[in-house]
Amino acid sequence: MGERRIASFPTDAPRPTAGLAFVSKKPGTSNLGALTLGALGVVYGDIGTSPLYVMKTVFAPANGLTMNPANLVGIVSLIFWSLMVVVTLKYVTLIMRADNHGEGGIMALLALAASSVTDRPKLRHALLMCGVFGAALFYGDGVITPAISVLSAVEGLELATPALAPYVVEITLAVLVVLFMLQKRGTAGIGAVFGPVMVAWFIVLAGSGLAHMLQAPAILAALNPLAGLEFALQHRWLAFVALGSVVLALTGAEALYADMGHFGAGPVRLSWFAFVLPALALNYFGQGALLLAHPDALENPFFRMFPQWALVPMVMLATAATVIASQAVISGAFSMTKQAIQLGFLPRMRIMHTSVKEIGQIYVPAVNAALLVAVIAAVIGFRSSTALGAAYGIAVTGTMMITTFLTYYVLRFAWKFSLWPALLATGFFIVIDLTFFSANLLKIVEGGWFPLAIAGIAFVGMVTWARGRELLSASLRADAIELRPFLKSVLADPPVRVPGTAVFMNGEADLTPTALLHNLKHNYVLHETNLFVKVNTLEVPWVSFADRARADLLCKGCWAVTLNFGFKNDVDVPAALELLQGRGLVLDPMTTSYFLSRSTVVPTLGTGMAPWREKLYASMHRNAASAADFLNLPPNRVVELGAKVQI
Repeated sequence: MGERRIASFPTDAPRPTAGLAFVSKKPGTSNLGALTLGALGVVYGDIGTSPLYVMKTVFAPANGLTMNPANLVGIVSLIFWSLMVVVTLKYVTLIMRADNHGEGGIMALLALAASSVTDRPKLRHALLMCGVFGAALFYGDGVITPAISVLSAVEGLELATPALAPYVVEITLAVLVVLFMLQKRGTAGIGAVFGPVMVAWFIVLAGSGLAHMLQAPAILAALNPLAGLEFALQHRWLAFVALGSVVLALTGAEALYADMGHFGAGPVRLSWFAFVLPALALNYFGQGALLLAHPDALENPFFRMFPQWALVPMVMLATAATVIASQAVISGAFSMTKQAIQLGFLPRMRIMHTSVKEIGQIYVPAVNAALLVAVIAAVIGFRSSTALGAAYGIAVTGTMMITTFLTYYVLRFAWKFSLWPALLATGFFIVIDLTFFSANLLKIVEGGWFPLAIAGIAFVGMVTWARGRELLSASLRADAIELRPFLKSVLADPPVRVPGTAVFMNGEADLTPTALLHNLKHNYVLHETNLFVKVNTLEVPWVSFADRARADLLCKGCWAVTLNFGFKNDVDVPAALELLQGRGLVLDPMTTSYFLSRSTVVPTLGTGMAPWREKLYASMHRNAASAADFLNLPPNRVVELGAKVQI
């Protein structure tokens, strides 16, 4: 039964959202200072650790760019103005306004864009496919970020303690394995130190950069945007290639939008303008100044900014910062997986809550294991942060481009902008995103294939699951019986009525659940009270308790119940049913049984999907986590009745 319990998001039917009030963010607020500190610790870890590897990746021999004063000024100018245009103007000024009831991230944006074009089925389908691929790219980002961040930090040991240089990869793997093993314990304990550690990190970034700028102020010429433009016009092809590395300075920009719901737009913006942007700009200018004075520092310009005595402490601080950056991406992968499951793009998975206070702190064992294997493969396969840089940019720029694309449809159809204002607001950024993405396409052979392969696997799985659910639903509907006439015929010559309440989970509100048919066929009884429960996941992040449950009387002792959840709510059927107490229903948990219809999918030749995709869906369906666990049903009150279904 489980796969029909959630509203079929990939279909063209509009969501039943009329008349509902939605909660824009989770309950509970803190003061601005605490939220800003939290944003520093969670949101900016990824982009904050980019200075570890950007500059040396730009001037890597494979890019063919000679390092000289003119090129240094041009590159630093491109980095600075990319931060200003892409992060400050695009994300902080525009994209963060496209929130879905206070929530951000590509899945929230996809839901918002798709719900605004429900009257255009072909366009809606295209947006869904585009958004799902953007979400799939995030998994590629989730693999590369921990690998390149931690590896670049540990590489500082080559300067601090040359004797450990041969063991950089092994040390990196040890740190990453420990990080992933700790995920099941949650982040509540270490989360409290994220903010202070990142504050120290950004202070060090700013201080070290400022010190070197004062020694070589000529680098300030990069403040002029014409310096970057002149560099691009002079070198053309080499400048285009260099953009594929410059974009690494923007990694983590999506986090500003994705984590907006946790902290609010205000704290995220405040921490960017007051702390993160100045620190990053000063450090990139400082690295440029260092290379102007000491070209031999190109081997590792970040760590060469510090005296020998400070290298070991800096490696430790950098490792802590990169672990925090990795933690944010891993947690983001867990959160996005949960949203994708509830929106119908992934099969049910075991989801564990790691905090009794914070609903958003979850752990998904299957995703954690898959990420760990892929991260280990990335570190062993690429073996250096410079090599990983070639693989990194394509996932980042692809997600950025899709985010801008979806934002256009939010402006045009959700906010009712006229054509030209919507085009002008997003077209400029699409051109920039497309330029960065095209530059990274040149690196497919060098390593860009790796995140694309991960994204491709995730995308095929997601669209196959969504399509398979549609086929399963259609097959079940074709053989189903309408509920109201069936109940009328049953009650005309009623079977034995037994005490208690039977809750039948029903994927289609107007059809008779298979579990009821089997119960009558084999047990010859009908409970005194019968609830036919349909669970909807709406295209909003949170649904208030007031609008969580609705019950309509079908006939004597039989009720049609609709439960509404947002895609970030936890699905808890018993708790939602308790909200119906006093509305004509009396529910006793000790006398309530939950009946589930479990379908065994049988792939068959036909017009549904390619045979290999039907087999893939059948395998995913068979290995999906228990519907009872996902719906939070009491294990000792569940009865599952199954049937084979051909698709």
